[in-house]
Amino acid sequence: MLKKRKVAGGKVRVTFAMPATEGVGRLFLSGEFNEWSETATPMTRAADGSWSVTLTLEGGRSYEYRYLADTGDWHNDWAADSYLRNPFGADNSVVDLSADSKPARAPRKKAAAK
Repeated sequence: MLKKRKVAGGKVRVTFAMPATEGVGRLFLSGEFNEWSETATPMTRAADGSWSVTLTLEGGRSYEYRYLADTGDWHNDWAADSYLRNPFGADNSVVDLSADSKPARAPRKKAAAK
């Protein structure tokens, strides 16, 4: 599951979340935003066993990512915005922040009644 919220400077706060996964003691978020590091972005486990982490990313683009369990298994986010084939024959999850980075339009003022 992805939650996105625009913040100042064209950035977007993205919460990445995964449901509880049996047999997983630690889960990491790996993607273009952390140079595909397998350990740089650990996820936090909630009381119900689900996992999450929140990052602030540059808007105006998409990012590929996957989840890596301490078992060595890679997992996709089944709520991702889309998927792209990777060089290893699997799919990467994609979070699309291109629309989220556009500034919101100011509401139009109503003409004064005569």
